[in-house]
This record gives sequence, C-alpha cells and structure tokens, in this order.
Amino acid sequence: MLPDVQCRRPEYPFGLSRVGVTGIKKLVEVKRPSNRPIVLVSTFDVFVDLPCYLKGVSMSRNFEAIDEMIESLTAEPISNVEDLVVKIAEQLIKKHEYASRAEVLMSAEFINKKKTPVTNLNTQEVVKILSEAVVGENERKMFVGVEVTGITVCPCAQELVKARTKMKLIEMGYKEEEIEKILSSIPIASHNQRGRATIKIEVTDDFRVPITKLIDIAKSSMSYESYEILKREDEVFVVEKAHSNPRFVEDCVRYMAAEIVKRLKKAPDDALVIIRQENEESIHQHNVVAERIATFGELRNEINEGKI
Repeated sequence: MLPDVQCRRPEYPFGLSRVGVTGIKKLVEVKRPSNRPIVLVSTFDVFVDLPCYLKGVSMSRNFEAIDEMIESLTAEPISNVEDLVVKIAEQLIKKHEYASRAEVLMSAEFINKKKTPVTNLNTQEVVKILSEAVVGENERKMFVGVEVTGITVCPCAQELVKARTKMKLIEMGYKEEEIEKILSSIPIASHNQRGRATIKIEVTDDFRVPITKLIDIAKSSMSYESYEILKREDEVFVVEKAHSNPRFVEDCVRYMAAEIVKRLKKAPDDALVIIRQENEESIHQHNVVAERIATFGELRNEINEGKI
C-alpha cells in the first residue's frame, strides 16, 4: 500500500485555520423566471481547518467535493448561488472527517445587457457576482454579493475649480448674480475615478436578496454609471450627469448603507452587511478605499439616531 504522508504527525503540531485550494473554475447555470438560465464561468476557493496532529489535508478531496456537488446540483439550473456554496461546504466537512469547519468562496462574471442613456444603443456591462459559505459545528453562514464599476467625481476638486472660475469671472467684470447664473448652468470640472462598489449581505433560509437589487444599489451609489460604448450624445450626457452628482468614496459607502436599509426591510437585525468602495484615482498614483461592516440592526439604529 502506498504511504499517506498527509496522515503523519507534523514536525510542529500547530492546528491551521485554513488549508485548501483556490482558482477552481466551473460552469454554473442559474435559473431565471421565463428566461434562459444565466451561464456563469465561476471560480471557487475552498478551505477546511486542519488539526494539529495531521501533516496535511487530502487536496484531491476538495476537487472531488466541487465536482460531485456541481455535477449533482447543476444537472438542471440551480435556483441561487448561495445554496450551492453551502452544499459544497457541507460536502467538504463530510469528506474531511477531521475538519470542524469549511469555507467556500465563489465569484463569477455576469454579463448584464443595458442601453446607452441617449441613443439607446445595445451594450453590455460586466458585473461580478459573489457568494460565500461557512459551515462548522455550530456555524452556518451564507453571503451573497456583487461588485460593479461606475464613475465618481471628486467634490473637493470641483469646489476648488468653481472658486477659481468665480475669481476669474469677477476679474472679467461679471456681476455676482451673473456669475451664480453661469456656475449653476454649466458642469464644473473635477477629476474623476473609476469606482468599484462591493456589497455582501448575509442571507438565511428565510431571508434572501435578489442579485439585481444589489446591482441597482451599488450602481446608484456612485456619481453615475459607466458604459462599454458611448456615442457623442451619450458621452456628454454621462459626463454632465456625473459632474452634477460629485461623491467622495465615503459618500458612496454611506449611500449604499442607507439604500440597503431602505430596500431590504425584511432583513433580520443580526444579518451582517459588508460594504466597500474603492476608487482608482486619476490625478494621484494611489487608490482610495472606504468600508463599513455592520449588522442591519446597527445600521438601522444609526439612521434612526440621525448619524447618516
């Protein structure tokens, strides 16, 4: 019989929190009412914990769990991705009898059809769909989420440009009321960022969140949407809309938090919310990030207290 080195005792008997494999790619089909299923090219990361008395895990069992669960669950299109990742996590626990905890992360690119805002050209956008599951002895958590891109416009730079423009108009002899009329009727320049808004929501068997609703919240949190293709009429419309709605990275996160509470009224107070906004700066060589992790109950209390 060939030796099973993983079962030997390690030189340093420490338990490990996570051991697993990442980057497993599989096709997943998700049902849609009265439409063809969505086909997702999905990437899975799977982990189990490892006790101190074992040298390693059987990595092949992780692949077996993924293959078996996806084959059995996707013989027909699945209803939602969160049930899939939970079942994979449960299967990992069964296959690794020594493990007390399993974690599965899934990400997939979803192609969303849309139209340009003025000329109504057909175009597409890529939205990342996220799902996570953690299964343990007294633990069973599911998350579903999205990551979308959009445009953000810096309010600070815009105010600086506005103040400079006002000074120049005064020097040119314009009156105060004329200046205010000019500044209120034209978009004021600022520097822009490509923003990435991420929302992850803890769901339960009794509380689920439509992916489309999370996409809408994330997109609306930024200054405006971005598009793969734009005609000239669309481009000027998008630029004007974005510059009429400048937002800091912090503004985006706070907007998402407020909209999540507003639109997901049935969410339990103890369900966790993870919100993140990252903006790729244009005039700086760094990115900026804002994040909030809280329960629905905490966010509701802050809104009621007038903190947001």
